[in-house]
Amino acid sequence: MAGVIFDFNGTLFDDSDKQERAWKEFAGSRFHREISPEEFRRYVHGRNSEFIVQYLSDTELSQEQIRQYAEEKETTYRALCDADPLHTRLSLGCKLLLSELRDRHIPMTIATASPKSNVEYYIKKFRLEKWFTPDKIVFNDGTIPGKPNPDLYRLAAKAIQVEPEQCIVFEDSVSGIQAAYRAGSRKIVAIVRNGPKAPFEDLPGVCDVISCFPQFDRMLLWE
Repeated sequence: MAGVIFDFNGTLFDDSDKQERAWKEFAGSRFHREISPEEFRRYVHGRNSEFIVQYLSDTELSQEQIRQYAEEKETTYRALCDADPLHTRLSLGCKLLLSELRDRHIPMTIATASPKSNVEYYIKKFRLEKWFTPDKIVFNDGTIPGKPNPDLYRLAAKAIQVEPEQCIVFEDSVSGIQAAYRAGSRKIVAIVRNGPKAPFEDLPGVCDVISCFPQFDRMLLWE
């Protein structure tokens, strides 16, 4: 196996509760609406903020409005992270795996729908430079279509100079798995911490479904 690409939110960092709370507060205050569990699954998790903001709005928004609203939500989200230091930490077992990959000189990076402001926050908060080259992290810069569009994963593979077909991808969302598959990956490890695993096992490209990184079969790296 030549390379590894990680999603971040919900994968390396289990922040689904904070993301959902921030989106609920934003949707309630700005658009006076709620977000159902099905909407979170289909239209929030794995998507970029710009897509979600426009989805929540009843009217067409300008790009500047979308940008401002998106950053408003992200500011709330980061405040929630800072207010909960006990649970604002990398996912169980991922530090060991990241260190193993680094020490074996296996190219790796992150492909995330998060905006630059959040990525900078994560790099500082989690000291990601211990494992990743910050310049090779691919994020939502406003020009890349969000997942399930494959561009994030194609660019991530290009950043580590590996073909997408030669990359293992770790993902927690349906839209992210679809993006990785459409990019060419056929070894996608689904992270499912809550809920049934069966719906993920049937998705194209998924080779394993785990609930935490200690369950990852290292043999997949060499097949």
